[in-house]
Amino acid sequence: MHEMGVAQQMVNIAIASIPSDIVNPKVEKLNLRIGNLAAVVEDSLKFCFEIITKDTSLEGAKLVIEKVPVVVKCKACAHQWEVDGPVFTCPSCRDGAVEILSGRELEISSLELAD
Repeated sequence: MHEMGVAQQMVNIAIASIPSDIVNPKVEKLNLRIGNLAAVVEDSLKFCFEIITKDTSLEGAKLVIEKVPVVVKCKACAHQWEVDGPVFTCPSCRDGAVEILSGRELEISSLELAD
């Protein structure tokens, strides 16, 4: 399960981003953007996050996930659309050459600290 590695990296990045002058920081919420092509199972990630954050400043933090849709652009006619299935053929001109504009994201958008 690669979600454990993803959770570990997210925790490392979040902890590193907390200003060093804050004494005993407590993260309340970690906001993520995860693209539909990132192959991350949300429930597994939340489970791994809960395990990895034990005894850290993120313990008990809420993990909020914004799913990012797959949006592509046809290289032939420049038509853009949101892909909802396994076929990446342009609905406008039927060409198969596309550029992926979004859907591969796997990032922390923000974190919220307790007062």
